[in-house]
Amino acid sequence: MPAVVRSPYVLHVAVLAGIYVILTLSLNLVTGFCGQFSLGHAGFYGIGAYTAAILAVNWGSPFVLNLVAAAAAAGAAGFLIGLPTLRLGGIYLAMATLGFGEIIHLILLNWLGVTRGPLGIPAIPGPAVFGVDLGTPARQYYVVLALVVIATVVVSRLVNSGFGEAIQAIREDEVAAEALGVPATRLKVVTFTLSAALAGVAGAFFAHYATFVSPGSFTLIESILVLSLLVFGGMGSVEGSIAGAVVLTVAPEVFRFLAEYRMVIYGAILLGLILFRPQGLLGGFSLGLTRRVA
Repeated sequence: MPAVVRSPYVLHVAVLAGIYVILTLSLNLVTGFCGQFSLGHAGFYGIGAYTAAILAVNWGSPFVLNLVAAAAAAGAAGFLIGLPTLRLGGIYLAMATLGFGEIIHLILLNWLGVTRGPLGIPAIPGPAVFGVDLGTPARQYYVVLALVVIATVVVSRLVNSGFGEAIQAIREDEVAAEALGVPATRLKVVTFTLSAALAGVAGAFFAHYATFVSPGSFTLIESILVLSLLVFGGMGSVEGSIAGAVVLTVAPEVFRFLAEYRMVIYGAILLGLILFRPQGLLGGFSLGLTRRVA
């Protein structure tokens, strides 16, 4: 894209779309493929962002190390929250993850000594690798594109493996899966951990890209947004995660000239898809990234 597009604004939208692709892929892993409804994904996104921001600002930690640390921190949080809550199901699990997301938001808002509360953390250095500054719009686009490719390959390989077949069996019928010897609780915790770690990577890149983080970026609204991207694209589809995130990130910008009506159109697109194609934009369709389990 940077070879033919010179507009920093267009590249900015493309970078945001890439961040949301990673977030949607991570949520798809636990909700679309494992069938565990989560409303607290913004919490893991925020943990990753603040981990990277604190390491970069306070200790001068490099970008790549911050990505790894953010994945580890968010993954650890996913593991800890997954142990007690993933024995729940349905609306009870949704409420538990909703509570977790709100707790993380309140911690970010009130732990002034670490997060600076509502003031946020400014002056986060832009991404750089081995001393090479990646702060230009084109280079940032290529970085997020590389992260999207890695996330897509990781999620695709996971869901097309024996592990993926097992978690999809849990999604279809957990009792039957356990009767066949699938360790449902353990696999759900592992899936939740991997999903959280991937969301943490998205948060770390967002922190370095925006060079500023604040609690307002990691609220329930963000969790619902990522869920809407997933539903729009198609749950249980890697291709759907990519398409949903790209289309719904770009759509409001395409209709920006319509001013206040653009969000009405955004809502109408969502509603229309739910009514006429409830399986999502690419639900049931595969380009080879998602293998269907019989």
